[in-house]
Parts: sequence; C-alpha cells; structure tokens
Amino acid sequence: MKQIPVALQMYTLRNEAEKDFRGTLQKVAELGYEGVELAGYGGFSSKELKKVLNDFGLRAVSSHIPLSELRTRLTDVITDQLEHGTRYVVCPYLAPEERTEKDYFRLIDDLNTIGAKCFQGGITLCYHHHDFELTTLSNGKTALETILSETNPHWVKAEFDVYWLTYAGENPVEWLKRYQGRAPLVHLKDMTTEGERFFAELGSGGVDLDSVLEFGMHSDVDWWIVEQDESRIPPIDSVRKSLEYLRHNKA
Repeated sequence: MKQIPVALQMYTLRNEAEKDFRGTLQKVAELGYEGVELAGYGGFSSKELKKVLNDFGLRAVSSHIPLSELRTRLTDVITDQLEHGTRYVVCPYLAPEERTEKDYFRLIDDLNTIGAKCFQGGITLCYHHHDFELTTLSNGKTALETILSETNPHWVKAEFDVYWLTYAGENPVEWLKRYQGRAPLVHLKDMTTEGERFFAELGSGGVDLDSVLEFGMHSDVDWWIVEQDESRIPPIDSVRKSLEYLRHNKA
C-alpha cells in the first residue's frame, strides 16, 4: 500500500518560528513530521538551512515564494531550492489587487514562463489557490480551471487546498480526480461546522478528509501537507492533534 509522507507548512507556526526558527523545526521533527513546507528561511542561508534540516531528519518538501520574487529573482530562488534540497516551489497567493480577469491571464503567462525555467532548473512549480480562484470568469470556467487549462501541465502543477475547495462549495476529491497526475502536493485542513467555518484541526470539522486520504492512496500525490492558517488553541498543539489524526486514519 502506498505511503504518502506528511509535512507541515511552517506558516502555521510562524510566530514560534520568528522567535526560534531552529528550535521550532526541532519541535516539528519531534512531533513526527517527515518534512516541512517553507514560508521563509528563518535568517539562514540555504546551505545552513539544509544542515539544520538534516540535523533533525526533516526534508524540505517545498517553498512558498511570493509571486513578486518569482517574477524578479527566479534564478536565485531556483538556486536556493537546489541548495536545501527542495523539489517544489509554490506560488502561494494573489494580492486582492491582482484578481481581475486581466490579471489572471497575465498570471497564466507568468506561470508558464516561470514554470519552464523551474523545469529546466530541476524543480517543479506549483500554484496554491484559495477560494477566490473558484469564481467564474467570462469564459464560463473558474479562474482556477482557467489557470490549469492554460498552463503547460509539465511545467505548472497544482497544490490543492481541501479547506478552500470545500469553503467554495467544491468537492476536493473531484478536483484531485480531474487533475490526476497534476497535484503532487495537497494541503490538508479541516473546517468548523458552525457558521464561521473557521480553520480546525484535522478530524474535528466537516471537510471530507476520509475520501481525500483514500483517493490519495491511488493517486500521484507525493506529500500531504498540514496547514492551519489560524488556530483557537496553541498552534503547536494544533499541529500535534492533526498529525495524531493522520496517524490513525491514513493508510
């Protein structure tokens, strides 16, 4: 049976990492996470970061890099990923002022250009979405569908986020099926069942995680990545609870 490893998106522990990046990585490893998705390097150089990760037996799965940096300093970004052993670089977010239809088509051109250079450099570009990319454009498709249909599937992959898909009224498994082979990274999150639909520890909310985990066993998903944007309990306790859920529920 296929075993998909589990990483933590370090943004979840951003406040802890700001105070003690190395110590926070150590705690992540002690909890039992196999890798991390980086959201900054904690002041370390790429080579230093590689050593720290090795010290704790963690793999650098991917890095969230702002679109502005991907547009302006891509060569340095690729070098950094290769130095600390990251296979994936992720475009994480679009600012509110960059969400018009015109902006999305500019983004598509940029993703193709950036993705081609990443591919040539030995890493893979992924696009991470939120709920706003699930709005429909004038072509009758959602922005996310348009991005994925208009970018080269060899150069641009998806990092699907099961919380944001569910939040937008979509079925995460249907998206994983539709883009089989194009979603190597999946953000696992849960959502409270009351009106606020707040972020929740895995297994404590209403996202159909069982179906996602089951489908993953028969897909090309490389990593499950736990992320909780905000938490009502200490974040370190939150990521512990989520990993405990996965230990008992993933094949």
